[in-house]
Amino acid sequence: MANKLEQFILDAPQKGKVEFISYRKEHKGEVLSANKVNILKESGIEGDHYGKLGNRMVTIIQKEHLEVIAKILDTDQIDPKLTRRNIVVSGFNLRALIGHKFRIGQSAILLATGDCVPCNRMEENFGPGGYQALVGHGGITCKVIESGVLEIGDALSIYKES
Repeated sequence: MANKLEQFILDAPQKGKVEFISYRKEHKGEVLSANKVNILKESGIEGDHYGKLGNRMVTIIQKEHLEVIAKILDTDQIDPKLTRRNIVVSGFNLRALIGHKFRIGQSAILLATGDCVPCNRMEENFGPGGYQALVGHGGITCKVIESGVLEIGDALSIYKES
């Protein structure tokens, strides 16, 4: 049984919306955008090189944090490909999901395993200060619990076990 504060997270009425999807076929490879992908229990996003890394099978960042990063870097907007995250979601506080299962897309269930901390590629992608701008705004890492299909516009919501 969840404590009262945990219950506030589990009962959150908000639903996120998938705004962007991407994957990379190889380490340090080009970020490819997609309108629809399969999320597989065995390997994460089909075709993505990260796949079999357990707790980091899928990475997700908040669209609202892209706006914060842009302000920190004194630019108008951020190309989500530069963050090298798999999914951009709006309308949901992703940090609140850590340690919880959630549904994304038509049937995929993921477990938020932790913060997605920035790497040195952020300095390359955004220039000086890129790494610092993503600290605390880099999104979350996830493990795939149940496979499913994900499309732009799909919802993200807390998974409530029956």
